[in-house]
Amino acid sequence: MPTDPHLPASLRASELTLSRADDASPLNNTAPAALTAAQLYRPTAPSALNFKTTADLSPLDAPVGQQRALGAIQFGTQIRKTGFNLFVIGSAGSRMQDVVQSILRATHWDRPEPTDWVYVNNFEDARRPIAIQLPPGRAIDLRDTMQEVVDDLKIALPALFESENYQARRSALDESFQDKQGEAFAKLGQRAAAANLALLRTPMGFMIAPVRDGKVVPPVEFNAWPEDERKATQDTIESLQHELEQIVRRVPQWEKEHRDEIQKLDRQTALIAIDQGIDQAKARFSDIPRVVSYLDTVHSDLSDNIPLFLAKTEGELEALVDAALGKTVDRYLVNVFVTQNTKDNPNDGGIPIVQEFHPTLANLIGSIEYVSQSGVLVTNFRLIKAGAIHRANGGFLLLDARHLLSEPFSWPALKRMLRQREIRIEDVTRFVGLTSTVSLEPDAIPLDLKVIIFGDRLLYYLLSTYDPEVGEFFKVLADFEDDVDRTPDAEATHARLIAALLAQEQLKPVERDGVALVLEHAARLADDSGKLTLLSDRLKDILAEADFWATEAKHSVVTRADVQRALDESVRRMSRIRDRGQDAILRDVELIDTTGTKVGQVNGLSVLELSGFRFGRPTRITCRVRPGSGKVVDIEREVELGGPIHSKGVLILSGFLAGRYALDTPMSLFASLVFEQSYVGVEGDSASSAELYALMSALADVPLRQDLAVTGSVNQRGEVQAIGGVNEKIEGFFDICKARGLTGAQGVLIPRSNVQHLMLRQDVVQACARGQFAIYPIGTVDEGIALLSGRAAGGRGPSGAYPDDSINGLIESRLRSFARAKELARRSRLHEQDET
Repeated sequence: MPTDPHLPASLRASELTLSRADDASPLNNTAPAALTAAQLYRPTAPSALNFKTTADLSPLDAPVGQQRALGAIQFGTQIRKTGFNLFVIGSAGSRMQDVVQSILRATHWDRPEPTDWVYVNNFEDARRPIAIQLPPGRAIDLRDTMQEVVDDLKIALPALFESENYQARRSALDESFQDKQGEAFAKLGQRAAAANLALLRTPMGFMIAPVRDGKVVPPVEFNAWPEDERKATQDTIESLQHELEQIVRRVPQWEKEHRDEIQKLDRQTALIAIDQGIDQAKARFSDIPRVVSYLDTVHSDLSDNIPLFLAKTEGELEALVDAALGKTVDRYLVNVFVTQNTKDNPNDGGIPIVQEFHPTLANLIGSIEYVSQSGVLVTNFRLIKAGAIHRANGGFLLLDARHLLSEPFSWPALKRMLRQREIRIEDVTRFVGLTSTVSLEPDAIPLDLKVIIFGDRLLYYLLSTYDPEVGEFFKVLADFEDDVDRTPDAEATHARLIAALLAQEQLKPVERDGVALVLEHAARLADDSGKLTLLSDRLKDILAEADFWATEAKHSVVTRADVQRALDESVRRMSRIRDRGQDAILRDVELIDTTGTKVGQVNGLSVLELSGFRFGRPTRITCRVRPGSGKVVDIEREVELGGPIHSKGVLILSGFLAGRYALDTPMSLFASLVFEQSYVGVEGDSASSAELYALMSALADVPLRQDLAVTGSVNQRGEVQAIGGVNEKIEGFFDICKARGLTGAQGVLIPRSNVQHLMLRQDVVQACARGQFAIYPIGTVDEGIALLSGRAAGGRGPSGAYPDDSINGLIESRLRSFARAKELARRSRLHEQDET
């Protein structure tokens, strides 16, 4: 506990006594013994391998150690309330998708079978196609029925309109029209003839002219007639002209009546075929009122658009216009949007389980396609395409979180669908203004869907932090375990898991010793000798490679040697960077001592991971001290090469010094710490104990052994804490020592709490067994400094002081000397100021 110099002396002394007593109690000053070879590697329990090869085992058909996640999946898939969709998280290689899909397919769901959906033309507004829901499997039937109706009408209607009966009736109507018109003009002509006038047809229309001697009188001659005769003739012409106008005015009405009669005849003729086709279609779908209603509208529209089956469009432009306006027989066809028939649905009519690997907006919620005709984009209801949500509606939709979030518009669109409980197709081109083409607005389809998203833990927690709606729509979290406790029963279960992976990948059986090595490797992958990894994809890769080497060696079963070769070869392929780093150390390009002693210098250990391959490497850590203001400078942090966790570890050193040494003296230290020849970022606090040893060595002016390397973090009380990658760190320093020659004095200091994680390579274990290398479990910095320096750390005696020749005593003495030196310098400056 640091002491405030402004407090009364009695209170400071009381605190000092308490601090010293508290400081001495938890620390051990004796150097620990090295670990035995049995503590460095845990072999597989023989009782777990009661078989000769994996062919004798029944493959495991259920996930291992995932009770928590399986419970969440069962709950999330069964509950039908809004918002209880699932977000499944876990590490890469845990095969979450496979597990969830196997559960979904193996479960009998008490849900109504999903229905079919079709889009049909809206005869009132073609821009708004109509969605019709049908029982499962009936969409195909409706599509085929309407195609049959159209095909039949294409044949039947032209035949009916070319029949003798129709032609006779049409001729009769034409003759009747001609007779009516001819009779009217004939009567007018007779009256004109009686008055010596003629009814003439000219290009400009009808006219009445005087006649004499059977010839039309020219205007010049007519004007020469006597005035009385000419006037009487003109009066007669005007009278007849008025009657002619009346007749001409009635002609359009007669033509309209003629057209109406023809349309009536056409309708009566066409209805013979239309009624038959529609009635047959209604009979097939009499149990679906919505389809019957649609067929009634089709019947009405067919009756009004008979020429579509008769007229042949002339010219490409006319065809384009007709297609754009929907004036083709395709307007009566059906777009099968979603169907549950066995051909299109892999679940054979059951609950759909759809996994969308490329969740673009169009693939997710559907799209409206366009076709180019003469440079113009056109579309219609038949070009509406279903998305993954439509295909999964009524069942389950499986999505990968990373893929979903990487696609523009997809994540917001999915949330909109879940909130509105309906699927509405949105055209992305309209969002970004890429086209002004008139599009469709199809009917929305009700949504009844369970969405399951898969992702890693970091992605889920980041998403839930920055998007609070995640909790609204995904209320169920299923978190897959990465490992399971390593017990004989668990090892036996894992052996069955290996048998299942072999059967799934059609690989050779593995003999018992080979399975034992795979299980031991599973413990190493878990970074814990007491755990087994559940990331089965990594085990599957090793089994596949071991199968290859067994085939190369002409083995009928995979042996332990084949598995070991697979492990060795996988490391060899990935180890170029590691080997280059070791070569640089062995050639003294990177300075690492493995013999002798140095003051303020220690070998720290770090672990690097590149593309899934981890390896350890030693790094020289040095420290220089002098009197100062009580600051411990982290050079890595000063040049922004140190991450926040590393910087935290260095700051803890200041707290350790201030709380342990010279509690009644101001801290007057300046110390600089650095990772030598480190040119990249440094993160993590696993080197904080090594940095503390270098600092203590520099303060005590006591050299440290360079044949030992150190890993472990430290807290302000001097307790050494667990770190990750302990196996790789030990092996990284061992490889350097082995290349230079093992002396029997070399070794590594690790946190005592990391002993349970050790699963070292066999060459390391054997070297330790022969006394050529050693692993030391460290609980406190006093234990570590004692081992590194060969001198006791020392504890406070009854007087509250450390022994003078102990490490702690030397450090405290040095710090007091720094404080005195700083005080003398301060007084000297004051004296100089007074003289001035």
